[in-house]
Amino acid sequence: MVELAAITGAHGVAGEVRLKLLGEGLDALRQHKSFNNGSLTLKKVRSDNKGGAIARLSEVQGRGAAEKLRGTVLSVPKAALPALGEGEYYHADLIGLVVETDNGTVVGQVTTVENFGATDVVEITREPVPAKGMKTFMVPMTKDAVLDWDTTRLVIAQDFADD
Repeated sequence: MVELAAITGAHGVAGEVRLKLLGEGLDALRQHKSFNNGSLTLKKVRSDNKGGAIARLSEVQGRGAAEKLRGTVLSVPKAALPALGEGEYYHADLIGLVVETDNGTVVGQVTTVENFGATDVVEITREPVPAKGMKTFMVPMTKDAVLDWDTTRLVIAQDFADD
């Protein structure tokens, strides 16, 4: 399952919910009508003009029901997502990958993928976790930093792994 959004609370009294978008944004969410193995059905969705969304779900009637869904993640099967082009990836595919440098040294594991506007950035938890110093570090998903990846590992340039 791939997580596309999370319900952060109710919006208004009619049962609409506020969404934090986790995927490629509102357009990616609109491509799906059914979430969480069919337990939630999207009737309509719009931008909240703050980077999130406001949605109406068929199964939610009233503010109380919407509030009870706070924290619920909206997910779809990976098979429901569009096919990827060359060099493309889903964030969920990167999380959990072993990270090694171009000289073969294992340095950690991908724990998060963020995007602060310019490009995706992977957060890597060092393994073993050092007693002192940074326990995690971030690497941009650029050709200079990430040299290769597959279903089991992500290879970064040594310069990006140095303290």
